Amino acid sequence: MAVSAPAQRNVRPIPEGYGTITPSLVTHDAAAAIEFYTRAFGASELSRMADPNGGKIWHAELQVGDCRIMLSDEFPEMDPTSRSPKTLGGTAVNLHVYVRDTDAAFQRAVDAGATVVMPPMDMFWGDRYGKLTDPFGHSWSIATHQEDLSEEEMFRKMHEQPAGCMQS
Repeated sequence: MAVSAPAQRNVRPIPEGYGTITPSLVTHDAAAAIEFYTRAFGASELSRMADPNGGKIWHAELQVGDCRIMLSDEFPEMDPTSRSPKTLGGTAVNLHVYVRDTDAAFQRAVDAGATVVMPPMDMFWGDRYGKLTDPFGHSWSIATHQEDLSEEEMFRKMHEQPAGCMQS
């Protein structure tokens, strides 16, 4: 007797609501991170799967604007790469967020508990831009695109930018 293949379904290779790249953040307190991202960035919690024995979050998904973010607690006992920036002593990744009003969004994040790395300022590439670190060690930049510039215009403005404006 031949075993038949399962019926073909029209399955999207990239699920509805996701982009090609979706950040997945590891934190030392995912429940608190969800609360912070809700206050700081207006995130909406879409789903949460918690460990029934310990309460740690295995997987959660948030919507921020038109993007999804996945996040979880640390589980180094199951996956040695599952460590947060707090455990690692920093991060090499920055999450860049475009918003309509950099200053208002930046202040909202600071009021929610983020630490200022670089206050918002007008940058040579045409964005109003600022950087901060969230309470979980993740680096964020917040920007509003204000001006479309050619490479030549950016290069000229880069040399006109005050010294040290990109340093934290």
